[in-house]
Amino acid sequence: MRRKRITSLVLSVCLIVGSAVQGGAATTQEKISNAKAQQQANQSSLQQTQEKIQELESKKGESETYLADLNTQLNDLRSSLEKLQNDYDAKQEELTQLQSDLEDAKADEAQQYEAMKLRIRYMYENSASNYMNLLFESGSISDFLNQAENISQMSRYDRDMLDTYRETKETIQTKEEQVAQEKEDIVALQQESADKQAAVEELVEATYQQIREYQEDIQSQQTEENDLLTKISSQEDAINDLLRQAKEEEAAARLAAQQAAQAAAEKAAQEAAAKEAADKKAAQQAASATQKKASSSTTTTTATTTNNTTADTTTSTSTTTESSSDTIDTSKGKYLGKFKLTAYCSCKICCGKWSGGGTASGTTPTPGRTIAMAGVPFGTKLSINGQIYTVEDRGTAYGHVDIFMGSHSEALGFGMKYADVYQVN
Repeated sequence: MRRKRITSLVLSVCLIVGSAVQGGAATTQEKISNAKAQQQANQSSLQQTQEKIQELESKKGESETYLADLNTQLNDLRSSLEKLQNDYDAKQEELTQLQSDLEDAKADEAQQYEAMKLRIRYMYENSASNYMNLLFESGSISDFLNQAENISQMSRYDRDMLDTYRETKETIQTKEEQVAQEKEDIVALQQESADKQAAVEELVEATYQQIREYQEDIQSQQTEENDLLTKISSQEDAINDLLRQAKEEEAAARLAAQQAAQAAAEKAAQEAAAKEAADKKAAQQAASATQKKASSSTTTTTATTTNNTTADTTTSTSTTTESSSDTIDTSKGKYLGKFKLTAYCSCKICCGKWSGGGTASGTTPTPGRTIAMAGVPFGTKLSINGQIYTVEDRGTAYGHVDIFMGSHSEALGFGMKYADVYQVN
């Protein structure tokens, strides 16, 4: 009967304290849920913003590649125009020279024509007397024939030279027409290249403008990204503060329940001892009524009382032991609560791009010392299952301790556990 009363009293105290704690913690849990929901919304927005930045960067890269191609085309067109200009200048010089040669040829032709006309006219006007003079002046018929041949050769020379000048003039005229046509072709090519250059320059300017717009959009998105990162970081701190508050409430509740259980056990033990003393006193008074019967009764009563006392003491001890099976040992430090425990190492699987590097606090991670958890300052020392660790890294929320291991197999073998955590500094 006494055992049931003591047990009922302890359970009642625990339920009352637990109910009070649950009522208080519900608000904190609700805040944590709301904060996590807001953070999740911001993280979703952040992901969309980062995807938009990647898309803009991709488009900007494509435009920059296209711009490089346009600049190459523009340089080629400029080189082509420069070459065409050089060709045009050369053709102009050639045309100028041909025109000068043509004028010289025309002058030579005219001069030769006039000289030939004079000789022909003279020969016709004086042909009879000339031939008679040649006949009389010649020493022999042979000399006469030679002189006549000379006159004939001179006439042929005049005709040949006239034909040569005419051919030269015609050749120069043909060449002049050809050069003039080539010059016109060059002008047409220059105009075509100039039109292409103007079109490419318009494309270059449009592409430059597009790249500037992409850059402005990227900067705008990066500003939004930074704002979201700041909000998420702030929300992370707020969530860790709320998690710490929830753990502190839970720890306070457990400590209060333990203290209430101890107080209830002590009170029950005191009540049992008082009842035992009253029963003993009543037995002694009854025993004094009849001395002979009292002696026998006293012996039996004493044995019974002793047995009952032993049983009550055992019950109290058992109840105390049962209630303190999950006892908080405040001598280990400030009790923080029951935390989740996992393990990690410095491999790429565990740390990703930070693998092989130092911790977030700048130290070298060391097995048996380094742990990761947010919500507390670096250097905070925590006692976990009798081992003292130092918070030197991040990556987990408050209430979740990640213990550094020397290898990935050790980290996998550790698994996931729960343990009471104490802050020793």
